[in-house]
This record gives sequence, C-alpha cells and structure tokens, in this order.
Amino acid sequence: MTNIADEIKSRCNIVDVIGRQVTLKKAGAHYKGLCPFHGEKTPSFTVSEDKQRFTCYGCGASGDVINFVQRMQNLSFLEAAEKLAEEYGIEWKRDVFDNETKRSAYYEINREAATFFYRAFRSGRNPALAYMAGRGISDAVLKKFGVGYADGEWDSLYKHFTDKGIEEKLLLELGLISSSKGRCYDKYRNRVMFPIINTRGKIIGFGGRVLDDAAPKYLNSSDSRVFKKKDNLYALNVTRQEIAKEDCAILCEGYMDVISLYRHGVRNVTASLGTALTAEQASMLKRYTENAVIAYDSDQAGRAAAERGMDILRNAGCKVRVLRMAGAKDPDEYVKAYGREAFLELVARAPSLTDYKLSAARESCDLSTTEGSLAFLKRAAAVLRDLSPVEAEVYIRKLADEARVSEGAIRREMLGEGARGRAPERAAPAARRAGGAEEAAGASMLERNFIRLMLLNGAYVDRIKPYEKAFSTPAAFRIYSLIKALCADDGEVDMRKLEDALDGPDRALLLDICDKVRLADKDEAVFAECVDALRLSALTDREREIIRMLTVANDDENKERVEALTRELINIQRGIKEVKGR
Repeated sequence: MTNIADEIKSRCNIVDVIGRQVTLKKAGAHYKGLCPFHGEKTPSFTVSEDKQRFTCYGCGASGDVINFVQRMQNLSFLEAAEKLAEEYGIEWKRDVFDNETKRSAYYEINREAATFFYRAFRSGRNPALAYMAGRGISDAVLKKFGVGYADGEWDSLYKHFTDKGIEEKLLLELGLISSSKGRCYDKYRNRVMFPIINTRGKIIGFGGRVLDDAAPKYLNSSDSRVFKKKDNLYALNVTRQEIAKEDCAILCEGYMDVISLYRHGVRNVTASLGTALTAEQASMLKRYTENAVIAYDSDQAGRAAAERGMDILRNAGCKVRVLRMAGAKDPDEYVKAYGREAFLELVARAPSLTDYKLSAARESCDLSTTEGSLAFLKRAAAVLRDLSPVEAEVYIRKLADEARVSEGAIRREMLGEGARGRAPERAAPAARRAGGAEEAAGASMLERNFIRLMLLNGAYVDRIKPYEKAFSTPAAFRIYSLIKALCADDGEVDMRKLEDALDGPDRALLLDICDKVRLADKDEAVFAECVDALRLSALTDREREIIRMLTVANDDENKERVEALTRELINIQRGIKEVKGR
C-alpha cells in the first residue's frame, strides 16, 4: 500500500484535486481558499503545491491529497486512495495487509489478548478486580464490556504469545508489546484493561488504566492496520442501538464514565479514545443520531476539549448541547453522587452550543466594569457570526436587552473589524501567533522549542510551567503533560518511557522535534526568546484592547477611566518597545 500511496501522491497534483471542490487563489508561494471543513468568511485554508499538503489555520485540518479526499467524501484511507487511483489511471493493487485473511489474523491476536486479560481479571483476588469493585461496577456490566487485567510482570502476555508461536513483529504492530535495546516486554502492566470493539464485534485495540502512581494514567493501543483511534468510538458496539433509540448520544471523555453511566441505566453513551474528538468520530456518531450532548470533565482540560469538540460535531451536522456539572468533576462522579434521574435531568437542561459559548464568555468577563462588558460583547459577536441569520437575530435581541446596547451596535460588531480578516488570528491562540510559522505536524515553533528544552535539560520543566498555556496544540500539550509526569527527581526525562506512552500523531510530533529542532547550545537564549514572544503577544493584545476601549469611551463622563487607560497604554507601549529592542 505504501508504494501505491506514494505513486498516487506523486501523480495527483493536490492543487488540481482540491481546486475541484474549493475556489483557490494564488497567494505568494501557496494557494488560499475558504475551508470546506468548517464555516468561515475569511480564507484560512492554504494549499502548498511544493509540499503537496493542505493546512487550515482556522480548524487545524491538514494532510495530503489522499487525506483531503478521505475527509471531503467521508471515506477510509484505502477507499480514498482507490478512488484517486481510478481517476488518474494508476494500477490498483491492494497489498498483503489489505488481505482479509491477514486482517483476520490481527483480529484473532487481539481476541486472544482480550481473553488473556479477562482470565487474569477473573483468576481470583487482584488489584484490578478490587479497583472495579471499589468503583461499584457490577459483575454483569464488567462482563458486558469485557474488562480485564494486565498484571505487573514485564512479560506475561509476551510469553503467552511466544509460547503459541506468534511472531514478535505482529505483537509490536498491534501495540501489545514494546521493544527497547533488542528486548521485548509487555506494553500494559498493572492496569485495568478495556478492550475496544468495533461495531462488527471485532476487537481492534485496548485502553489500560494504571493501578498505581505510574504515568500515563491511561495508555491506549497504538494505531495499527486494524485500529485507528480517530475513526472509532468506545462502546458503540454495546450502545449504538440505545443511541439510535433515544435519538441522542451522550459523549464522554473516558472508559469509566461510559461504564459507570451504563451501570446506572444511562445507556446512550460513548467516548472518544484518549484523543481530542475528530471529524471522523463525529461523522461516525451522526450515523446513529444528529443530537449530541458533550459530557466531558468539568476541569479546565475538559472544558477546553468540549470547546474543540462542539464545533467539530456542529460541522458534522449534529445539534450540540453541552453538559454543565456542578458538584462533580466528571459524569462517573456525578451519577454516583446524585443518581440516574438527576443526571438525566442535567442532560435535559443542557444548554445549546450557542448558549454555552455565550455563558462561557460571560463568566470570563467582569461585567461590572466597562472593559469587561465590552470584552463580553466582542466575544458574543464572534459567537453570533457562526449562526444563521434567523438564529443570529434571536440572540441579537437577547444580548441587546441584557447589555443595554442597541441591536445595531451588536450587528456592526458582528460585521465590523472582526469579520474583515481577523478570523485566522481569532482561531489561533496568542501563544501560537507568537510562535511563528506552523510546522507540518501542527505545533508552533515556540511549542517545539519548549519541548526540546525540557528534553535536553529537565530543569526547564519547572521554568516552563508558568507558560504552559503556550501549549495550544493538543498533541504538544499531551507531550508536555507527560514530560511533567515522567520528570524524575533528578530532573531528567526518561525518553524510553515517554516514547512508549505516546503513539500516532503525538509520537510522530515528538520524534519530529527530536529530529529537527536544534538549539545549537543556545538553550538559555532560546528560552528567553520564547518568553519574550509570549510577553510581546500578551502586550500587543492588551494594547489593541485598550485602543478599542478609548475609541468608544466618553471623555466627559469617564474622564478618570480614560486617564487610567491612557497611562496603561503608555506603559504597555514602552514594554512592547523594550521587548522588540532586545
């Protein structure tokens, strides 16, 4: 398949292929157009003819010509490749890995691994059984989901398979074992095991929750010939009929949320597989229902994931609502504390996507101050830009009454400066803007430099913690979080453990950073430049905000406030000049 894919990418000009679907205009060395994967008014979709890749700086979509056809027409990688091969007269030969007999062998190995874990779980007292009993999960539910146990030994599963004559390379490909310095060992140790089963009943991968203080807390199967995390959702094999029956899917973050809700009688549930929600997962969910309720953790990371997921679901054509849990950190904790009926009542009251975004904007602004009210109205206007004209009208009236401003002012804000070319900047957090050009893997140069610094010298881990908001790319943030968890007492990061804990795009990004980011023994200078870039971005944002407030301020009525803002503006502009002068 690799040779055929390479031939397809070399013979199919990405500009020609995308140009059939998207109106592209030449912009320097690249082509630009409106992204077909999310609604936008200002082009942030870029196609590079030299690199034969596309990137959207608004929604983060990127890839090659096969990936574009795959996403645009909701096809598998093989289906998209075959379609392009047919269109361009390329001889199509499915390689050995596409042979159903070979795929069956992979499924059989995974089935045997699940049986091994299940028998270990049922073999008497063990930490996994005690853990699940402590969580109050019934025996019937444990059997329903096939929960198992990976013991604390280094080679239990490995020996089991080698005794059966299974080749190491197959176990490595499926992510059941790992290898280091010529030695193979079990990837999963001392973990509760959750088999991941597709809607055809085939075991395609595993998730493992640690039973001690080791990191990472959850370890998932690497992508393989039979498993792509971005294309699958947990427990759909069990819950898809309930989702279709209820015409609603409750989307959780983790395995335990799904199992706990199921145990309490809430069965129209599913979860993403240790990654941010993908367009492919949203498309899969929409096969069963158009109604989705996001029930992610109530912490900062959960709220950030919900904000990313809601737009992905909306772009897939789903009607999205977002659960707000008070008094619990996640659905598992909430349903155990308050019961099924209370949780269902919470679901029934879950606000729509627009109401949730407006509520989040209110909570982030101090509405008792002029600048806070202005900031809220600007954020609210940005939310309304994504609505249909009829929906926008309804919310414009509500906001006008709430904020005591004219409807016309809100409309002008919606159609004003923010709609004349600032969409790409809004979509990119301040830290990413400060970091410079995007790399192929999606992470900014600033994020890459920070990660490289921590890998070279663990002392930078604590120094970078105050700037952790700079990790705005999901993959980079996950790498940073693992580095923090794995940083030893001596300040060094165990690269073997770090690589073992990552897979797919996250591992690819880590290896790309190690391979391409060179600091040339200027570690401290690079760190200082990154910090300056972040400070400059923050100062520039505040400068812009103050200038806007001064523009609308009434000098006579708000004289003291105008003077205070003017003094602050002068100090900020001095700070900007100081940073730029370094």
